[in-house]
Amino acid sequence: MMNAEAATADIGVIGGSGFYSFLEEVTEVRVDTPYGAPSDSLFLGELAGRRVAFLPRHGRGHHLPPHRINYRANLWALRSVGVRQVLGPCAVGGLRPEYGPGTLLVPDQLVDRTKSRTQTYYDGEVRADGVRSNVVHLGFADPYCPRGREAALAAARGRDWQPVDGGTLVVVEGPRFSTRAESRWHAAMGWSVVGMTGHPEAVLARELGLCYSTMTLVTDLDAGAEAGEGVSHEEVLAVFAANVGRLRSVLFDAVAQLPATEDRTCGCAHALDGIDTGVELP
Repeated sequence: MMNAEAATADIGVIGGSGFYSFLEEVTEVRVDTPYGAPSDSLFLGELAGRRVAFLPRHGRGHHLPPHRINYRANLWALRSVGVRQVLGPCAVGGLRPEYGPGTLLVPDQLVDRTKSRTQTYYDGEVRADGVRSNVVHLGFADPYCPRGREAALAAARGRDWQPVDGGTLVVVEGPRFSTRAESRWHAAMGWSVVGMTGHPEAVLARELGLCYSTMTLVTDLDAGAEAGEGVSHEEVLAVFAANVGRLRSVLFDAVAQLPATEDRTCGCAHALDGIDTGVELP
């Protein structure tokens, strides 16, 4: 177990154990944060010459449902070891018949329909360590890093997996799946896919000046897009398991194509320029 102060990485990947368990050399690092414990330890390794920190979003035993994940601690922990770019793949349901199981969609927009998740570091509240943040309002018109999206799209095409370029990810509270009426409403609004974990990761990353992008793997057609009984947990797991190797290859290729930390010129990297947050970032 490495000391957190000695650990370094510049790219973070938030996902399951299938994304790091096969690497030959992985160092486990425990990180404490002012917002409590992250979902699990960080697992640091090298990939394509880049130092990468992997974080199991639900914990290595998948014991955390989407609404109980400590998203603030997760992003803070990644930044504390040097991470400045984050890839957060997730499983989703398709809201259109053409987005069936096995579709890879790289969204460019996000809709939040969660209900109970803390989604800011800058709420003016006093943390456990006595630090009080200022109240800050950041722009979030474009929730995903354009450079990260480009890397994800290029990586998928390089693996002969033609991705859907753009679309809207709507994030629901969970852990239940949508009713048929909810699903039909999501589709009628023109949204593309529905998931439970893509928010507030993106906005918290922006509040820390991190680049964040996601690639979504469609594991099922959502309840309003198909006939029959609707989606089941077993169906989701089966489709994800069938595609995890393919997704892992795309993800790792995307890591290799991300710009060097010092070469970031996107708005994400400068989101906090000129803003007094009242909080010292790691």
